[in-house]
Amino acid sequence: MAGVTDAPFRRLCRRYGAGMTTSEMTTADTSLWQTPKSRHRLDLDLDAEPVTVQIAGSEPGQLAIAARACVDRGAQIIDINMGCPAKKVCRNAAGSALLRDEKLVAEILTTVVAAVDVPVTLKYRTGWDREHRNAARIGRIAEDAGIRCLAIHGRTRADRYKGEAEYETIAEVKASVSIPVIANGDITTVEKSLEVLRVTEADGLMIGRGAQGRPWIFRELAGLIDPYAQKPQLEKNELRDIMLGHLDDLHRFYGEATGVRVARKHLTWYCENLEQADQFRQQVVRVDSAREQMRLTEQYFLGIERRGTSKEKESRSENQPEATLQTH
Repeated sequence: MAGVTDAPFRRLCRRYGAGMTTSEMTTADTSLWQTPKSRHRLDLDLDAEPVTVQIAGSEPGQLAIAARACVDRGAQIIDINMGCPAKKVCRNAAGSALLRDEKLVAEILTTVVAAVDVPVTLKYRTGWDREHRNAARIGRIAEDAGIRCLAIHGRTRADRYKGEAEYETIAEVKASVSIPVIANGDITTVEKSLEVLRVTEADGLMIGRGAQGRPWIFRELAGLIDPYAQKPQLEKNELRDIMLGHLDDLHRFYGEATGVRVARKHLTWYCENLEQADQFRQQVVRVDSAREQMRLTEQYFLGIERRGTSKEKESRSENQPEATLQTH
């Protein structure tokens, strides 16, 4: 989710009920932290606790230094990424590539836990490939090292994001450790959320791609689980305000040029939940100014409102009794 879960998106997800958000994955090589991309990824949500930062790397000492630096910046939880399947990450023996070396996993986790006074958590996959699923062993290694919580994506590294996530391995991990386990992977609807909780008996859910273009999924899930939670329907004007607010936040956070580019992918995801949005999508992802992105979005919803008004008038007209011409 690097490149997606930036500060504007995290703010939006929390507003709609996400219990905790985590920074984008950041390299443990602190010499690279001065690049614009890294500075944005390390823009921490200091106003929303717990402040969680995710780091990735393959050298225990380097990860420990990065963890301490994040704590100095205000991080209250350090999350170590051993789940990213990207080639450029795995080429450096980081991310999910670490699952092939359980000894190094233990060394990394032990070193980072000893380096900071805040909880350390671990995000990982079920294994390197389907023939080498070792999530349960990694879970026990993590617990022994002092890791406080596990988040597991229900695919191997070889699977990347293909096929369907499997949850039996997550259930196996849950039965093998005493620390909390968070289930992740293909959780795109509230109904699927409940099914994953039932199958895995996990302590919580981590939703990533399911929130792309649909950050209100957290509110829907809370309404389904908590009988006392409010269950407001998402009205068109609220969806309009979500999109316009998100665009404005992106433009302010990145500056206009980068903000417009970043906004294009979010607009594409939003369009998957919009009606008759093909023309709008084709136009809005091609403009180069923040003003045009905002104008086209407002115009789209104005068109939806007008079409709705027209249909309402047609319906009222059809239900009126036919007039008769009387002669005297």
